[in-house]
Amino acid sequence: MALDGLYLYCLLDELKRELLGYRVEKIHQPGKLEIVLSFRSRTTSKKLLLSASGNAPRLHLTQIKSDNPNTPPMLTMLLRKNLSGAVLTDIRQNRTDRVAFLDFDATNEIGDHVKRTLVVEIMAQYSNIILLDENQKILDSVKRVDLLHSSVRQILPGLIYTLPPAQGKPSLLYDDIRTICDFVDLTGANPAKALLFAAEGMSPVLCREMIYRTAGNLQTSVLYAQLEQLRQVVLSGNIAPCSVTDADGKPVDFSFISLTQYQGFHMQHFSSLSEQLDAYYAERERIERAKSTAADLFRSVNTLIERTSRKVSGQTAELAQAAQREEKRVCGDLIQANLYQLEKGALYYDLENFYDDMKRMRIAADPRLTPSQNAQKYYREYRKLATAEKYLTEQIAIGQADLDYLQSVRDALSRAEGEREFSAIREELISAGFLKKKSGKNAKKKSPSLPYHEYVSPGGFRVLAGRNNIQNDALTFRLAGKNDIWFHVQKFHGSHVILLTEGQEPGDADYLFAAEIAVAHSEVKDEKRIPVDYTRVKNIKKPSGAKPGFVIYHVYYTMIV
Repeated sequence: MALDGLYLYCLLDELKRELLGYRVEKIHQPGKLEIVLSFRSRTTSKKLLLSASGNAPRLHLTQIKSDNPNTPPMLTMLLRKNLSGAVLTDIRQNRTDRVAFLDFDATNEIGDHVKRTLVVEIMAQYSNIILLDENQKILDSVKRVDLLHSSVRQILPGLIYTLPPAQGKPSLLYDDIRTICDFVDLTGANPAKALLFAAEGMSPVLCREMIYRTAGNLQTSVLYAQLEQLRQVVLSGNIAPCSVTDADGKPVDFSFISLTQYQGFHMQHFSSLSEQLDAYYAERERIERAKSTAADLFRSVNTLIERTSRKVSGQTAELAQAAQREEKRVCGDLIQANLYQLEKGALYYDLENFYDDMKRMRIAADPRLTPSQNAQKYYREYRKLATAEKYLTEQIAIGQADLDYLQSVRDALSRAEGEREFSAIREELISAGFLKKKSGKNAKKKSPSLPYHEYVSPGGFRVLAGRNNIQNDALTFRLAGKNDIWFHVQKFHGSHVILLTEGQEPGDADYLFAAEIAVAHSEVKDEKRIPVDYTRVKNIKKPSGAKPGFVIYHVYYTMIV
């Protein structure tokens, strides 16, 4: 990411124009490493976000609303005590280091004017937000750093604040550019990396951009011209905030100048650096939330599959034991038929088995019971196993249906994209009774319905595919007409695909196209020669009580894709 020293210089210049003279109205701490200062003038109000997050340290104006904890943290209370009503008098930077100072004219408990300073250090995992008094003494910080964490520099209340160790590099703004050029080996394997080690306040992406703009003419004079041009852009404030996203809309990078090195990527330009950072990190955090949701769902579904599979395996083993019930009945019959010759106290009976050509059969007996009671004992065990067999057969069928359904959900989850799709699958699992619905203030509202995947066949026919099992049912039984064509991969999990005929007869190319869509939206999308079943929608039936997405059909055709 490109929030380097030069970017910070431009950003602080922008914040000076936006915030100097504004008064602090409110202070919130939505996250452990985030602070939001609400400023107000006579006519307008603005919010400044400060973040010491290791993967997204920054400060900028924001329009995004954030939830605040019911009980303010101790640091929030300290900031409110020192900065509530304070006027922002200056915003400054230490050379082109990634350290920003926000100076305030505040009022202490007895009404005297005092100086307070918020220091924002943007240094990846070492980022911090520190409150100082007029004597540079640390009042507190977002991250406290003691000797166990650093032997070089401690950040603790009561200590005098010191700057992070200097790198000793020349700065593009404060030193001779020729000094920087002299340190850059343009003949090496990685001149951009050499520039990074030579200049203060320049990020890897900015160094790559400078080398890229030389168009392969790696000469000191050409590099000097590019750096001089960059210097004038920074000093004049004639910047062009630009964010780069890939084909899927995923944020890639950003800078205060256009990044020409990213050919073929989408470029988005902004009117201000704060607007750029607000949009960039909001989208990145949305994607990270979606990934987190997906990981949680995958974990939950896999756990459910493993649990159901173990349950079915255990019941199958019990069912195998229940298959011995006929032997129990035979034992009871043989004892009952020979009561006249048997006596109480025997450990076993040797009897002729009239069910097996009168072969001798040894039957275990309880010596405490009479022969008649032993016979009744075997009959009870027989009836118990017969009942168990019926119950286990039903439960195994239910378990196998649940297992098949959960595997179909996992397949849909593997193809889901975006937080809305993940939320829809979670809601499906909740409605099916596999997950519990969240309650209370943190319960999310039901997400708006997602559109089906839609395509157009070579003959101009619409082809729709469901995103999950709920959509599969809705697509097949509510949206599709009885003469539309239904497609699904054979014997594998996948989406229901509908070729909408609109009263016409599609051609062979249309059928093949829809079948290819069915394969693309299945768990075997990367395999070759996959059988795909297709039939009229009127031939598709859903058994009563069946899981979402489960259907049966008997009239169909099959093609290989």
